Amino acid sequence: MKKIECISVFDMLKIGVGPSSSHTLGPWRASQRWVDELKEEGLIDEIEKIEIHLYGSLSLTGKGHATDVAAILGLCGHDPVTMDITQIDVEIDRVKKDRNLNLNKTRFIDFDFDNDIVFLKSFKEFHPNGITYLGTLKNGKTVESTFYSIGGGFVVKENRENAKQKNEELKNFPFQIDSALKLLEYCKAEKKIISEIVLENEKSLRSELEIDSGLQKIWETMLESMYIGCHTEGTLPGGLNVNRRAAKMNKNLLADKFETYNTPQEWLETIRTKEVKFRQILQWVSCFAISVNEVNASLGRVVTAPTNGSSGTMPAVMMYYMVIENHDATFEDLKRFMLVGGEIGSLFKKGATISAAMGGCQAEIGVSSSMAAGALTELMGGSPEQVLMAAEIAMEHHLGLTCDPIAGLVQIPCIERNAMGAIKAINAAEIAMESDATKAKVPMDKVIATMWETAQDMTTKYKETSEGGLAIQVNMSDC
Repeated sequence: MKKIECISVFDMLKIGVGPSSSHTLGPWRASQRWVDELKEEGLIDEIEKIEIHLYGSLSLTGKGHATDVAAILGLCGHDPVTMDITQIDVEIDRVKKDRNLNLNKTRFIDFDFDNDIVFLKSFKEFHPNGITYLGTLKNGKTVESTFYSIGGGFVVKENRENAKQKNEELKNFPFQIDSALKLLEYCKAEKKIISEIVLENEKSLRSELEIDSGLQKIWETMLESMYIGCHTEGTLPGGLNVNRRAAKMNKNLLADKFETYNTPQEWLETIRTKEVKFRQILQWVSCFAISVNEVNASLGRVVTAPTNGSSGTMPAVMMYYMVIENHDATFEDLKRFMLVGGEIGSLFKKGATISAAMGGCQAEIGVSSSMAAGALTELMGGSPEQVLMAAEIAMEHHLGLTCDPIAGLVQIPCIERNAMGAIKAINAAEIAMESDATKAKVPMDKVIATMWETAQDMTTKYKETSEGGLAIQVNMSDC
């Protein structure tokens, strides 16, 4: 039987720290995995010196994405889900000042921040995002391990050991899905909607109570990131001098009701009381998306959806549904939204890529817009066919989108792109809802294949290297 990669909604929607899932969260996880390897091999106490080598895209935009910082935090035993993010600068400043790091929180070893992290512009053949750890042991021998950050916080080795493990887990999946067509076949045969099919797969991995608890935590993180972004003013770090905009937008939109609340949930309820017309809908959706990505750009905590750089699109559309489309929306609606969105994202990961270093921004914002469009369509009562039609429409109109961040920072044009992706998702859902999806001219699987073909044809300078597009035309001095 053909092996199909097992991808859970919790793989697609992961809590982490910005600004980039492939360049920040991935290297952080890679460091944690190398520490685990050293433990398993009984070498963790023998390490005397460490060098980190960053390759390709990780090197070219690593400074702007805090790749060096993330790799060190992972080696020091911190976890991106639980670490107090206010302590990130404190820890890194200490490493720089004392010229050592606290390996796995157990003992200090010498480490020179400026010289022991080596930025190499060459690309490894397996994937553009390569990171190699070199360890010198007390006896003078060396150990080496290479990982690849393949997008969305996923980290693999060249032998793809974790993919093998996922394939073993697949034995438990009642519905093995490798294409949109297969997903539709299951829906028809089982007389279920997409979220119900996906839920059955999730229940083979964990209890429904665990699923609900995990998804609730994801939503709370999304809502909190929107709330923080909408109540934080100032300038984003990195040197581009980008002013935060979400706070001003939120204040203007709420007017006399601004700060009549004390919690993120009360804020949500307050927004529901405001009258909205078309222009205000555009402003609110943009505000929600921008707020998340301003938090992401400042090493804040967000949820990959499917990546950090595209983390604002899904929450913005979820929030739109809750505060504008359906004031009676409950957690069950959010649950269905995340299940459907996660499954659509997994189809792109299996059939194409969710890494901008592999496919440009179509692989991040395009996929996030597709995820949100399909998820919104199910909540609005759309059929499985309409859900996939909406997802296809959203991606179709992101095909060819390049990744060309100015100065390697996830700010320009990344933050605004999340707002555009969210608006396109809502538009795609509305078009699909008014269409006979059984007569769709472009099947979902064909747009996934086209996205991958486009990714392969795209020149490397438009794949998160900051060597083309806006990254070249606009200089730091212009900002």
